[in-house]
Amino acid sequence: MTSEDRVKIGLGGGCHWCTEAVFQAVAGISKVEQGFIAADPPDDAWSEAVVVTFDPVALPLEVLIEIHLRTHSSTSHHKMRGKYRSAIYVYDAGTGVKVGRILRTLQKAFDEPLATRVLSLSRFKASDERFQNYYATDPSRPFCKTYIDPKLTILRKEYGQRVRGDAEAAE
Repeated sequence: MTSEDRVKIGLGGGCHWCTEAVFQAVAGISKVEQGFIAADPPDDAWSEAVVVTFDPVALPLEVLIEIHLRTHSSTSHHKMRGKYRSAIYVYDAGTGVKVGRILRTLQKAFDEPLATRVLSLSRFKASDERFQNYYATDPSRPFCKTYIDPKLTILRKEYGQRVRGDAEAAE
């Protein structure tokens, strides 16, 4: 597969350590960049998120978005939404339209309205190096056990066929 066949999209919802760990475990994703994303005003404050590079043939966008919605509080308008904005960040308007259509379709499977928004990705800055690959470097940390392991359990239970083998981790 060439780099032209890959797609990049931003995903925000909760702590970027959690989001990073979930998407590093998903087959079809070649890269997960953990950091902070700012969208266009009025959503231009930094919010924790990741940028994933994926193969849309191996991992359809619809499945990627469904995994994202199911592994964070996508229906919650909790007080930390500024820092943990529930969003799918896109690089172009065409992708934004497609993502909006996917969210409307997936909404039918949720009892509560989705809080997840489609926003333009205007800026990205990586997290400090010491926080990169947070789960992968020490999954025994209390934070990992409390917050990340439950998300990975959902991923394995609901999307087991989409979980990558141990030998093929995303960078």
